Amino acid sequence: MTEKNFLNIHVLISHSPSCLNRDDMNMQKSAVFGGVRRVRISSQSLKRAMRTSEYYCEHLGQPSMRTRHLDRLRKRMHAALEERYPPDLIDTAIEWLGFDEGKAAADDDFKHRAVAPWVAEEIASYCEQIKAARDAGEDEQKLRKEMKKQGKRFDEALRHGLDVALSGRMATSGVMTSVDGAMSVAHALTTHAVDADIDWFTAVDDLVDADEETGAGHLNTQEFSAGVFYRYASLNLRQLQRNLGGADRREVLEIASHLIHLMATVVPSAKQQAFAAHNLADVVMVSFSDLPVSLANAFETPVHSNGRKGFLEPSTEKLMEYSQRLREGYGLEDETGVFSTTIKMSEKSVCHQHPTLKALKDWVAHAGV
Repeated sequence: MTEKNFLNIHVLISHSPSCLNRDDMNMQKSAVFGGVRRVRISSQSLKRAMRTSEYYCEHLGQPSMRTRHLDRLRKRMHAALEERYPPDLIDTAIEWLGFDEGKAAADDDFKHRAVAPWVAEEIASYCEQIKAARDAGEDEQKLRKEMKKQGKRFDEALRHGLDVALSGRMATSGVMTSVDGAMSVAHALTTHAVDADIDWFTAVDDLVDADEETGAGHLNTQEFSAGVFYRYASLNLRQLQRNLGGADRREVLEIASHLIHLMATVVPSAKQQAFAAHNLADVVMVSFSDLPVSLANAFETPVHSNGRKGFLEPSTEKLMEYSQRLREGYGLEDETGVFSTTIKMSEKSVCHQHPTLKALKDWVAHAGV
């Protein structure tokens, strides 16, 4: 296969009644697309669910710590690095990363800053540089200015904070440098119009004597719905290689195979104790391409259930048909693989169909080399 730089990941996942992502009014998030209301799961919610999942930690390592609380960060970093560096050196590295020269790293000031991702190994890398300067009797502040001027970044350390290499970060002060994210994740939308339902619920007070009062101890309502969601993510393979300090293509494709697993299996945790919408994807399609391409417009005209078929089958058909039309219309020479519980590819299909998600992941890890 000709080497392609982008890996596009397309997922159809049907969620049973749930409220997986809420807004500030405690209503499920939504968006108007194609002139009708769709239920939405924000990309931020989905990415957080992925990077905090057990699968992520097992296969991709510990995620960065995202905080604006300097006092809590210090305690975590001291615990993580205490066997390698003295506390004052760790504090100095944190101050260098987070604050401009001459500005005190006061806790109250830090709390007014935006949440930033902190990687223990990146802090350790700065500890090494500061320690070397101290041992050599060099001017620390001169080193700090040079790092700020050059925008020095310890790419190797981001192997231990992969979510930063994937999602990026914007640095506005200190010697911490910005990172261009290698992965783009779209807000997930239902492929069809959705009218929300309202759950009117009560909580019984078990210690209320029937002779004292009647009725429930608590009354409330919760919006919820069900639907087939389209999820999309694009991974810039070369950007991820650069972010990881020159990693080879095999390494980033192995990472990509795990991202496919996460896109197909991870569900945000909101209200899951009440709804238990622990659903897995029914369609996972990945393409090696020369450019990032979303297939969301396959559903700009909302899917209809066609009687008793539901939404999943017609959504799958529209996804496949639209993908083929784009391929033919734009002359795309994508290499595409599919795992599906709903359909079987025809012999004329340009897609490589795989019987299991594992088989699709293995194909990605080896076919794109």
